[in-house]
Amino acid sequence: MEVTEANLQLLAGYLQQTLSADPNVRRPAEKLLESTELQQNYPILLLNLIDKAQMDMTTRVAGAIAFKNYVKRNWAAHLDSDGPDRIHESDRNTIKTLIVTLMLHSPVALQKQLSDAVSIIGKHDFPKKWPQLIDEMVERFASGDFNVINGVLQTAHSLFKRYRFEFKSQALWEEIKFVLDRMAKPLTDLLQATMQLTKVHENNAEALKVIYGSLVLVNKVFFSLNSQDLPEFFEDNMNTWMGAFIQQLAADVPSLRTGDDEDAGVLEHLRTQVCENICLYAKKYDEEFKPFMEQFVTAVWELLVKTSLQTKYDALVSHALQFLSVVAERQHYQSIFENPEILAQICDKVVIPNLDIRPSDEEIFEDSPEEYIRRDIEGSDIDTRRRAACDLVKTLSINFEQKIFGIFGQYLEILLTKYKENPAANWRSKDTAIYLVTSWASRGGTQKHGITQTSELVPLPEFCAQQIIPELERPNINEIPVLKAAAIKYVMVFRSILGPQVLANCLPQLIRHLPAESPVVHSYAACSVEKILTMRDASNAVVFGPQVLGPHATQLISGLFATLSLPGSGENEYVMKAIMRSFAVLQSASMPFMGVALPRLTEILTQVAKNPSRPHFNHYLFETLALSIKIVCQADASAVSSFEEALFPVFQGILQQDIVEFMPYVFQMLSVLLEVREGSGSIPEPYWALFPCLLSPALWDRTGNVTPLIRLISAFIKQGSAQIQALGKLSGILGIFQKMIASKANDHEGFYLLQNLLSYYPAAEIQPNLRQVFGLLFQRLSLSKTPKYISGIIVFFSFYVIKYSGGQLAQLIDEIQPGMFGMLLDRVFITEMGKVLKEQERKMVAVGATKLLTETPEMLQPQYGAFWPRLLHSLIDLFERPPEKLKGLEIGESAGVAEDPEAGYQVAFAQLTHAQPNQQDQLAEITDARQFLATSLSKFAQSRAGELPALLSPLEPEYKQVLQKYCDQAGVRIA
Repeated sequence: MEVTEANLQLLAGYLQQTLSADPNVRRPAEKLLESTELQQNYPILLLNLIDKAQMDMTTRVAGAIAFKNYVKRNWAAHLDSDGPDRIHESDRNTIKTLIVTLMLHSPVALQKQLSDAVSIIGKHDFPKKWPQLIDEMVERFASGDFNVINGVLQTAHSLFKRYRFEFKSQALWEEIKFVLDRMAKPLTDLLQATMQLTKVHENNAEALKVIYGSLVLVNKVFFSLNSQDLPEFFEDNMNTWMGAFIQQLAADVPSLRTGDDEDAGVLEHLRTQVCENICLYAKKYDEEFKPFMEQFVTAVWELLVKTSLQTKYDALVSHALQFLSVVAERQHYQSIFENPEILAQICDKVVIPNLDIRPSDEEIFEDSPEEYIRRDIEGSDIDTRRRAACDLVKTLSINFEQKIFGIFGQYLEILLTKYKENPAANWRSKDTAIYLVTSWASRGGTQKHGITQTSELVPLPEFCAQQIIPELERPNINEIPVLKAAAIKYVMVFRSILGPQVLANCLPQLIRHLPAESPVVHSYAACSVEKILTMRDASNAVVFGPQVLGPHATQLISGLFATLSLPGSGENEYVMKAIMRSFAVLQSASMPFMGVALPRLTEILTQVAKNPSRPHFNHYLFETLALSIKIVCQADASAVSSFEEALFPVFQGILQQDIVEFMPYVFQMLSVLLEVREGSGSIPEPYWALFPCLLSPALWDRTGNVTPLIRLISAFIKQGSAQIQALGKLSGILGIFQKMIASKANDHEGFYLLQNLLSYYPAAEIQPNLRQVFGLLFQRLSLSKTPKYISGIIVFFSFYVIKYSGGQLAQLIDEIQPGMFGMLLDRVFITEMGKVLKEQERKMVAVGATKLLTETPEMLQPQYGAFWPRLLHSLIDLFERPPEKLKGLEIGESAGVAEDPEAGYQVAFAQLTHAQPNQQDQLAEITDARQFLATSLSKFAQSRAGELPALLSPLEPEYKQVLQKYCDQAGVRIA
């Protein structure tokens, strides 16, 4: 693809089409761009388009976003799969030559996207493959142009912010040192020069806005560079930096004050970042920070007292309160807070005002319920005043419990008395009181169980009985919704403390609030019910089983489905999750509701498939459908055809329209339906109509499809191998195996597919391909082995030995290269066997190794005889030693609903809990692998009299003792 004017105009046209609201215009353009992006010069063409000033700005922004996503998708893709590099080397070099300069002279809208692209490239190439990047950036500090300087700082921020959360490693230390050697002094000089410029330009509002914007970015970069450890340079220059921070906290520039009550201005951003920086130092480097502590506590306190309740100050107040919390936690600063008068002042001037619900909060409650819920119960309120005030209350009540009890007790009395005087007018006082009790009493908890540790001084069940349950019992469920939500949240948060009896009394009240008009109230009610239904007792039994839930089931299920019809809750994830949980608890007791529920669920699926926008709702919808299939088909397996009849048209629509978000779910659902059919006859025709499409390479390029597609293809192999043979599709399946085994991320899926082929496909057709298959396995082993791959290949060869024989394995491998079977034993089986982790896989390896030892004549031939005692030695180690956990061995531990943000947009695979494949123990008849070894050795000793003692003689005495113990337990003799 040449960089020509004609190609630029063509590219601009396609980019414009990707912005169309019409999917018939947008999708073809997206697909065309995706198909051309691997051509040489494509990224260079994009950069030229972005740089073209006469081009429409919308198109340039679309080009910048496309370029960023191109870099995300392709820059490091070859590192995972060991496939070819998707970006030509010349393009890589040209991008790195052009991008910094292009970013720095681009308008702000483009600069942000290009800055992100630089940081993605930097993550993989900096510093080893792009050492000149820092020097190129630092040079621009001297330009004097703050638009350029801010571009450099923004890029530095994007590039270095990963230092805040990355695990410590030698490579990371070396990289940070490389950066500090080149960046620390210029950054400090820039800080001093910029602080000076704030005085020089004190009457120029426009200049001050840019200058203070630079200070914000300087502070952000400072935070990243100090996150891992305290660099020597910054320790030596603490006076400079801390002096600047004190000045910045006190800075009050009238021309930079904003009239907007909601959006923070540059001054608010600056002070917020200063509070973050000093919070970091107080937490991690308190010894070095000690000399500055008192003046910062005073400065932050003064700032808090004079800062008003407007929304624009929320992040500032939140971080300032966090700083006070960190200081109050430290033993050697507690003297600052010892004075009861100071504690009372903190409570009066800081805590209570920031716990109170404000008009802006009420506005969010009414107009943006999802945002309110996200902040309030999902823990994303990390930067809200209420969360920070709650954390400060918690810290103070832990460290000064007796003193705080008296102070907070008085405030609680005042707040509740005020509410009693006039509940309708003073409901906000009770809302604050509930928040105060929650934060005051909480000592620790988890997302799964809520609060599990509390202060003994706060009587939570008594408060619940006197203040919470009366709110829930009020006849009008739509009365004072904010207070209703707070009361429901109290029950949800303290569910582990309140006990089953109190919760059993609350459950009907929570169900009664499902039809509430307020989305927050009915979402909280659904969320609370769902969390209560997940509770388990000490013996791991469900606390509220079908017997307890049964009497409420009709009202609960009808209430939940009715809630989905309320305005704003058509795709309410809490409600759908509660439906799923209710079915899971009720199990067969949910059958009477299925006649109404299933058509409604299918209707909802049809609707949301048109525009999937709520990933969590969609996930729980598919969970509920999968669970419904299992419940109904357990009672009547023939009901599967009714599900197929209802769901197949929707699934076909999703696949035909290429709705990528739903495809991994559809493949899982098809697997569930097929697995229910197992043993009940041949696979119906509609499945076979889909089968050729499942082998399409485009489907396998999407990472989210891989795991569910492998499972689905395996279900076809298990139940319809004869039909696959008739269709001539084995080569297509082997092509998928080849793609999987080449990928470090998916090689375990390749082994799983291969095991299914060997288990269920006609041996006569699969055998001729095995030499080529084994060749691919050894090629990958020699070129790019990983701990996970080695574990996989050991398990697979063990499976092969069990399925066929050790002799066939030895013969096949030695046909590829004479003596290679010995190399496999020596370098893979004997040395790496202990690294297999999963229990069933360890059992398979043990049985496979036992069969190699006792049923494989080749093992007794001269060239392999020396490996016999060593293999037995490793097998005993496998039994007696715990698995050797190595990085990169764990796979598929728990699939989330999101992936690495740097991987570009890819629909992730999210395993449906209720569509889990049935785990089959292929060696169920062997209950104890140790006894299997003992009995196999005993048979071997009988069939080859006199040979075993010589084979066992090299074993160390303790290994012989262990072996004797196995024989005693199995009741056999080997000598």
